[in-house]
Amino acid sequence: MSSPRLFGITGWKNAGKTTLTECLVAEFVRRGWRVSTVKHAHHDIDIDRPGTDSYRHRAAGAGEVALVGGRRYAIMRETPEPAISEVLARLAPADLVLIEGYKREPHLKIEVRASPEAEPLAPGDPAIVAIAADVRPVEGDLPWFRRDDIAAIADFIAARIG
Repeated sequence: MSSPRLFGITGWKNAGKTTLTECLVAEFVRRGWRVSTVKHAHHDIDIDRPGTDSYRHRAAGAGEVALVGGRRYAIMRETPEPAISEVLARLAPADLVLIEGYKREPHLKIEVRASPEAEPLAPGDPAIVAIAADVRPVEGDLPWFRRDDIAAIADFIAARIG
């Protein structure tokens, strides 16, 4: 595979992005796809816990720590936030990479809305190609899906990324 097929899930905080991402991962895996995800957070994150050996390695100044267990591993790197292209380059080959967040990036996205009163992102972002909301949006003519219509959203994504 030369470059991964990407699709984003975007929206304001508490719109249901993680729930939709989780359901889409399960749906695509059920269909036999290999799926990876990238989750963007707007705050410092730490997957390690104080007192663990790996945490102590980082606290002592290690710039990168690999934590390896029987079924998975994580590499923690102390660095300014990397570009999404750098993160994508480090992922193993997959049929689809779902990207949660990254509102300003140009990959295709579906906007998740929790309420009709939420300020829409789609009018200002041509990369948003569909809306997932419980109520049909009044503005625009983008395809609309109920947030829980996972199979239809997955079909739409599969068709868009070809």
